[in-house]
Amino acid sequence: MSRKIYTIGFTQKTAQTFFETLKYNKIENILDIRLNNTSQLAGFAKYPDIKFFLHEICNIRYIHDTKFSPTKETLKKYKNKEIKWYEYVEEFSQTMANRDIHKHIQANYLEDITTCLLCSESTADQCHRQLVGNEFKKVFNDLDIIHL
Repeated sequence: MSRKIYTIGFTQKTAQTFFETLKYNKIENILDIRLNNTSQLAGFAKYPDIKFFLHEICNIRYIHDTKFSPTKETLKKYKNKEIKWYEYVEEFSQTMANRDIHKHIQANYLEDITTCLLCSESTADQCHRQLVGNEFKKVFNDLDIIHL
């Protein structure tokens, strides 16, 4: 049986849809990979509220790990449309290499529990959670990435 890692974005989701989706998929850990976890995009996803809601509604553990976040500079350039997606991917990949992300994953995320990467984008196609999922897949070859 292969391992799974899930990803989810909270924008364009109601709180009900967000939490029911996590419950339905039996998520045990949320790994928040946002650089800024106090975003106002959705009130239920703002720290510390999200940690409380995840625990109380779903009994899910909340982890915020900015080692998986883009640098402020890369994020700003992308949001300001100074770089295209493929350039963002290149910069983000270099950031992950500089942070020795595979060793970080091996040191902190070897437990075989159901984890879901959290970011804000509604879909994973142009979101760094897709890229982080791919980094986990490089460590765990048999990993399936499921975008919720």
